[in-house]
Amino acid sequence: MTTSRASQHMRSSKLRSLVAAVALALVAQFVAVSSLAAAEAAALRAAAATIVADDLKHHVEVLADDSFEGREAGSRGGRAAGGYLLTYFEKFGLRGAGEDGGYVQPFGSGYRNVLGLLEGSDEQLRHEVVIISAHYDHVGYGNGSNSFGPTGYIHNGADDNASGTSALLECMEAFATLSEPPRRSILFASWDAEEKGLLGSIYWIKHPTVPLDHVAFVINVDMLGRLRNDRLEVYGSRTSYSVRRMLSTLNDQYAGLDLDFNWDMRSDSDHYPFYSEGVPVVMLHTGLHDDYHRPSDDADKINAEGMQRATRLLFCAADDLADEPVLPRFRNTSRRESSDDRRQLERELAPVSPRLGVAWEEPEGGSSNGDSQAGGLVLTRVESGSAAERAGLSVGDQLLEFAGRPVSDPSQLVLDVLDAPSRVDVVVERPGETEPRTLTVHLSGSPMRVGISWRDDDAEPGASIVTRVVPGSRAARAGVRPGDRIYEVSGHQYKSGDELRDLLTTLDGPIEMVLERRGRLSRVSINVPPAASGQAVSEPPEAAP
Repeated sequence: MTTSRASQHMRSSKLRSLVAAVALALVAQFVAVSSLAAAEAAALRAAAATIVADDLKHHVEVLADDSFEGREAGSRGGRAAGGYLLTYFEKFGLRGAGEDGGYVQPFGSGYRNVLGLLEGSDEQLRHEVVIISAHYDHVGYGNGSNSFGPTGYIHNGADDNASGTSALLECMEAFATLSEPPRRSILFASWDAEEKGLLGSIYWIKHPTVPLDHVAFVINVDMLGRLRNDRLEVYGSRTSYSVRRMLSTLNDQYAGLDLDFNWDMRSDSDHYPFYSEGVPVVMLHTGLHDDYHRPSDDADKINAEGMQRATRLLFCAADDLADEPVLPRFRNTSRRESSDDRRQLERELAPVSPRLGVAWEEPEGGSSNGDSQAGGLVLTRVESGSAAERAGLSVGDQLLEFAGRPVSDPSQLVLDVLDAPSRVDVVVERPGETEPRTLTVHLSGSPMRVGISWRDDDAEPGASIVTRVVPGSRAARAGVRPGDRIYEVSGHQYKSGDELRDLLTTLDGPIEMVLERRGRLSRVSINVPPAASGQAVSEPPEAAP
């Protein structure tokens, strides 16, 4: 070996060694990151598991006991309820976030907010604050302005809002079990005098104990104790971006509830003053009932297991928000949105015009010319102005071949029509004729590989609302429905409907979709044909071809 060749060989050997070392380092780094993520997920799951129905039930039974006399703000019972909360704020190691570094923020006629701070672990983000809140007061003995009667009896308010307050306490305990708190700080806020007009939260906003512009997000819980039919109402998901997706993903992992994302924003609980100040908010609620603001709202009617599921979702959502590297800003458009806007956004599109325009049935006794082996389907309707009528197809024709494929299975014919290019030949056998005839059909529209249409949602970038599913299409057979939201396609995230179209038209099958319906995720597999070279196979937003 010459000296130059030896040097070249040594350099090549060193390069291979360097590449191998880099590859090993990358693998090691990937394994370390994956292990860390798995450990964090396990820790979160273990913390969520500390939220149990029996503990929630105990807190509700204490706070809704007659001895608290309905917890009216400023009353003896209201002060006793605040004292009960203080013991847990101290027990779980929260830093006082009230007046003069204590846990209490007094205001009004003997009212008291109870406030505690869990300081974040990230030096750059701990100044940002996520608030978890619930009002702990109720209406005492009730009167004509705050009770649906009868008045003069203790209104224990087990659901309103001993339930939300109990969820707050259980979340504190869950966070206390984590070896390290999330990056942002969390302010646990028990508001007083909510029943007198949101006075506690309004006072805090006017006299914040942490800078108001440091509040990144608020999750408020009010009446969390009467879960029915697995339905949890969610308000405020449109006050920021991708909130619905975040909650649905966590719900899929930890709660398994039906989430009713409500667009209404009313000044009926303590999230609203923050919303008015331009802070993103979410409010969780299990709905009104016949015991609302009546003496009959007692602890024995609480669904503790339902509270457990909703509180675990609350905890995981707060952890997710507090731990995100960057939180999205307030979405100003939410101020102008209404239920009418929701109906418009989620409206289902009219059915797409048929490509062929026929109906059929299986023949009786074989073909019209006596050939029992011919198979085929007999046309029972040919729509006026359709591609079939333009091609000369008639009622009574027996369709033997479509685009070179023998016809025998009605469901397969539907797919063949959806898949076909614009120009195809069909072979039919017509009554009274001895030989089949071949007709050329110019189909309406373009091929449909999947068979859906969709619409983008400004509040949920990278998620599209299915607005139409073509009957008999591959999407329909996989179980896709109008109203479903598409979150992922074969492991790919996307940013817009145009990117979604590109994925659906270029990916090899089967196409795997992650869908969301009422806050629950599902995964469907859609077997699609290959996209033919030079053939326009597209699924544009708003109009399936």
